[in-house]
Amino acid sequence: MESDPAQRLAHLNRLVTECSDCPRLRTWCLQVAAERKRAYRDQPYWGLPVPHFGDPEALGLVLGLAPAAHGANRTGRMFTGDRSGDWLYRAMHRAGLANRPDSTSISDGLQLTGVLITASVHCAPPENKPTREEVAACRRHLEPIAGLRPWRAVLCLGSLAWEEALRVWPIRPRPKFGHGVEALPESGPRLMASYHPSQQNTFTGKLTEAMLDEVMARFAAEIRREPGL
Repeated sequence: MESDPAQRLAHLNRLVTECSDCPRLRTWCLQVAAERKRAYRDQPYWGLPVPHFGDPEALGLVLGLAPAAHGANRTGRMFTGDRSGDWLYRAMHRAGLANRPDSTSISDGLQLTGVLITASVHCAPPENKPTREEVAACRRHLEPIAGLRPWRAVLCLGSLAWEEALRVWPIRPRPKFGHGVEALPESGPRLMASYHPSQQNTFTGKLTEAMLDEVMARFAAEIRREPGL
């Protein structure tokens, strides 16, 4: 494999976009891309598995659930084009990890510093609910990312992402998911948990911007921490 971080990331992204392991998800994504939502009728849809996005030399990893049908499945970039992404990128911008507070398209000039974003599942699932088998199949894309960089921190958005991170970096006893929870494997990055910035959580007040900002600030501080401190 290529030794340059950007080339290695590009290689892993090709493996993601060429993946056809989950027929149900591929059929669904292509159906959504063909039918389109009325608001985006004049826009082309990506319709493929969504690649990792961010800084090839990142020390922080953000792990989400899966692309939204009319968000990343439309735009082709993680957390881009939906309200979950609006919340995430505003928080990242306030923490100094993104050069702008919004993410609307792959050509909008957004750049991340020190952070790479990935997902537990790279295809949009019906009703945002991948099956256990689909989550397991997509680990073949998460595991290489885990070994891509000397990660200092992994921010898990939601309980499924938390469980997937603990499969890659096991901890015993297994820490329970909760907003603001942190855990440190014997060998590996600090794992940090946040409620997912889904509308289900943000509309109900289960997750507020202040809550997300607090976790994001700790995540950013861990990324920037001098080695040995």
